[in-house]
Amino acid sequence: QRKKIRLNEYDYSSSGAYFITICVKNRQELLGKINAGSGILDAPTMVLSRCGKIIIETIEFINERNHLLSIDKYVIMPNHVHLIIIIDNSDNGASGMPRPTNARIPKLISSIKRYTNKHAGFNIWQTSYHDHVIRDEEDYQTHLKYIEDNPAKWAEDEYYGGGF
Repeated sequence: QRKKIRLNEYDYSSSGAYFITICVKNRQELLGKINAGSGILDAPTMVLSRCGKIIIETIEFINERNHLLSIDKYVIMPNHVHLIIIIDNSDNGASGMPRPTNARIPKLISSIKRYTNKHAGFNIWQTSYHDHVIRDEEDYQTHLKYIEDNPAKWAEDEYYGGGF
């Protein structure tokens, strides 16, 4: 039986920010590789594979067409993706858009996985994902910095598999 990882009483359609991590199945490094930098001014960078580029297309598609949520910041790593997702329900349905459901975040993650799998031609992702409800500005800034620093800290990352 799978472990339930969502907060039991939390409404995942609530306005706010969410930090999400989606991992590649078996932690395979399918999304690209980290090019090590040579110093402070030449920081490590992520070189995307075809699968990694599909994820960027997916994020751009979501941000262009969705009025209630956006992917505010993200980083694609060799075998996982971190996202900060913002839900804004402030118009209270005035835009004529359907009211959100409690499944907004799970549906978004499912859509990302389906789209990338379809365009890659195989199943990239592990079944589940990790989420964290961002509680305040300090929490947001902590996760934003984590995303920005992630490529430079790849060798120390819990998902690091030893490289190519």
